Amino acid sequence: MENNLNEQILDKLTKVCTCKAIPRSKIKDAIKVGAHTVEEVSKATGACIGGCRGYRCTPKIQQLIDEHLKNN
Repeated sequence: MENNLNEQILDKLTKVCTCKAIPRSKIKDAIKVGAHTVEEVSKATGACIGGCRGYRCTPKIQQLIDEHLKNN
């Protein structure tokens, strides 16, 4: 229980897209409801449209997608 709570807190605090300040929790939520490509996650969350145009967050988003697909 405590580890799950800590993970949820970290997900809310950890920014995947630093340009748009989008937390990991929002990215994970989009993936859970069916966004299974970086483009779909971007459309659902607004990630990858900041100043770096996804240069920094695309690999992180792809890793979260891969982890989700592997575990489900």
